[in-house]
Amino acid sequence: LESYIVQIKSLEKYSKDILSSIRKLVETLIIFINIELIVYVYNDFVSIDETSKAFNMIYGVLFTFAVYRVANAIATIKINEIQIDNQSIKYEVINVSIKIVNFTIWIIGLLLILYLAGINLTAVLSGLGIGGFAIALAAKDSLANFFGTLSILLSDVFSQGDWINVNGKEGTVVEIGLRVTTLRTFDNAIISIPNSVVANADIKNWNRRSMGRRIKMKIGIKYDSKPKDIQSVVTEIYNMLDKHTSIATINTEFKYQDKKHMARVVRSIDDEKGVKKTLLVYLDEFGDSSINILVYCFSKTVNWKEWLEVKQDVMFKIMDILEKNNVKFAFPSLSIYHENESPLKE
Repeated sequence: LESYIVQIKSLEKYSKDILSSIRKLVETLIIFINIELIVYVYNDFVSIDETSKAFNMIYGVLFTFAVYRVANAIATIKINEIQIDNQSIKYEVINVSIKIVNFTIWIIGLLLILYLAGINLTAVLSGLGIGGFAIALAAKDSLANFFGTLSILLSDVFSQGDWINVNGKEGTVVEIGLRVTTLRTFDNAIISIPNSVVANADIKNWNRRSMGRRIKMKIGIKYDSKPKDIQSVVTEIYNMLDKHTSIATINTEFKYQDKKHMARVVRSIDDEKGVKKTLLVYLDEFGDSSINILVYCFSKTVNWKEWLEVKQDVMFKIMDILEKNNVKFAFPSLSIYHENESPLKE
């Protein structure tokens, strides 16, 4: 068997994995063949119909298992090759395709076993045609989930590993299956959402950002601050952010890697690819207990840890700017005034 598989050129590089996956099945097959021969010899070389059917069904089961394991062994090798070569192919498409192939193998295997058992497949298939409508009604949710899977894959809204929010459920996409999409939440729980729901839901995808993670804050300063000092603070904060090596500005260049996809007609390539460079620093409002300065900008990185480091550095620099200009942070306060009233005279 090993020499035969190695001689097949299309299976030559898979021979080791194929043999490893079906070795036990081949051993089991040899055992049943020997048992059948013993029964055949013991019965004076006369075959028994019922016994032959039973052994044929066993061979059909073993053959189906063998095809299933060979197909998955080849698929595993192909997936490893794709990961090594960094080919641009969606892993979820591969997973769904493998599941469809496996399902097809088991259906064909079941029909083969029924045929070897002596069952009339024409009558079975005719019965399936008559009962197809009833089956479709009973399995309408499963069919809706399957078409939801196709919709998700074709729309390409998210991929495995993306951080998404679906109807308030947030987490990292573990797998897009035939029936459900599985999320791993940030508190390390698993959420399974039917694909029919996902396909019709509003999805927020945090991973579809190439450059720019938002930093937004309101800096409240005291009302007794001098206008000249406030103006200096606003100007210096803007200049600090504009020169910051980790903050995206209008002058920051971003090189698009997949230029072949840029041929599509879009209003803004930056918006399509998730590139944000907005930088705003303005005196924003007169609050109840503070004058508020709006700081609105984007870090160059979209990584959470790196973004936190950039944000922290920006906050320390803002503190230094306020201290240098003799402007202090405000805090919620309430002033109470007592009105002096003269006592009532009779």
